[in-house]
Amino acid sequence: MEKENIIEVKNLVKKFGDFTAVNNISFNVKKGEIFAFLGPNGAGKTTTIKILTTLVHPTSGEVTINSFSPITNQNDVRHSFGIVFQDTSLDDELTAYENMEFHAILYGIAKTPRKKRIEELLKLVELWDRKDSFVKTFSGGMKRRLEIARGLVHHPKILFLDEPSLGLDPQTRNFLWKYIQKLNEKEKMTVFLTTHYMEEAEKMASTIAIIDHGKIIRSGSPSELKRETKTDSLEEAFLKLTGHKIREEEASAKDRMRNNPFRRRH
Repeated sequence: MEKENIIEVKNLVKKFGDFTAVNNISFNVKKGEIFAFLGPNGAGKTTTIKILTTLVHPTSGEVTINSFSPITNQNDVRHSFGIVFQDTSLDDELTAYENMEFHAILYGIAKTPRKKRIEELLKLVELWDRKDSFVKTFSGGMKRRLEIARGLVHHPKILFLDEPSLGLDPQTRNFLWKYIQKLNEKEKMTVFLTTHYMEEAEKMASTIAIIDHGKIIRSGSPSELKRETKTDSLEEAFLKLTGHKIREEEASAKDRMRNNPFRRRH
């Protein structure tokens, strides 16, 4: 039996003045899968995630998250997902446990289940022994793991990861991928990640949507994309579909989340 869709996007458009950041894209994400947006910085990945997570209103199009609309059912949508943005939103002056607890309180989780959930998640990302350490003493990889754990504290059905391994060294990046796959299996949740790393998309995702200049060029499993383009690697497939290698330049200001998303929400 085919899995049902937990995310449905139809003819989505987002314009900033005369600039079109997201250009009439449609896609679905199935329950429990790891889905990746693969594309260069500035391609429209972050703008799309911001629409899906209620931070930005679309110019036009239809979006459904866990059967709710991000425009008319914002609270229901927000309780349906956890999110880790490119820019950290942890409080460096609080401990790992305090960061987790603050987030759990915002979501109205009662004290007893809150304590149990925080312990469970910190153990899952192997940070329980550092629960009383200040976040300012953590490495980049530890902070990313803590952000992922924090994003799961309210039992979301979807975890959004915007460039989760950006700025991490290759070894830490590999560890992070293993944690995400473990969480996907253990929590039975859908993972939606954006990345410009070919290896990350190929290792992690069951479905990849290649996005460039605000448009989805093609989507499918890594093997389907390679078979369709008659290529031996995802990088070659990307090159054939887009006509260029993935760009490494900095994302445009329009397509980056610079503010702490929790301040904007609460």
